[in-house]
Amino acid sequence: MFDLLIIGGGAAGMSCALVLGSAQQRDYVENKNIGIISHQKSSHLQNALFNNVLGVNPGTTGASILENGKLQLANTYPHIQQIEGEKVLEINKSPHGFLVKTNKQILTSKILVIAVGYTKLFTIKGLEKYIEPHPRASILKERIWLKNEDHLIEENLYVAGTLAGWRSQFAIASGSGAHVATDILTLWNNGNHTKVHDKI
Repeated sequence: MFDLLIIGGGAAGMSCALVLGSAQQRDYVENKNIGIISHQKSSHLQNALFNNVLGVNPGTTGASILENGKLQLANTYPHIQQIEGEKVLEINKSPHGFLVKTNKQILTSKILVIAVGYTKLFTIKGLEKYIEPHPRASILKERIWLKNEDHLIEENLYVAGTLAGWRSQFAIASGSGAHVATDILTLWNNGNHTKVHDKI
């Protein structure tokens, strides 16, 4: 049983995992079981080149960010479980949260964050009723979003990144993932607004 499971290891999903990982010393987080299912083969970052992102060296590729992000999470916050080589097929509610069926196993989690891409090729069963045309993309591209209010689809079910309705811009997707992470930390902290900063 996960306390929180992130589906998608692109900009939004990995940013969400890193912020949650950095809160490990907080008493309301230290015993939480958190995981992330990578889903990176379909990430739009695979073909991206970054010259306009603050703090990222010009010429950095999206593929390198994906790979380095996994290493950063593993080396800095190893308590976050990374699940690779699996694809989520279906999500269903359960008495204790959600059942997540992958091509290899069934996982359970109290909270889910959906952070996969926003293409019409979206194939996770159980979320169809939330799918609508993307509000910030060209109709011709047939992008989608999961209808939400401030990243919350319904109780304990969040969406982050482009699938939350944001534009396909790396900094925006990353910020969306961080936003969701701080909302979840706030939830775990009994509603007290929470953010996490490391200091020198």
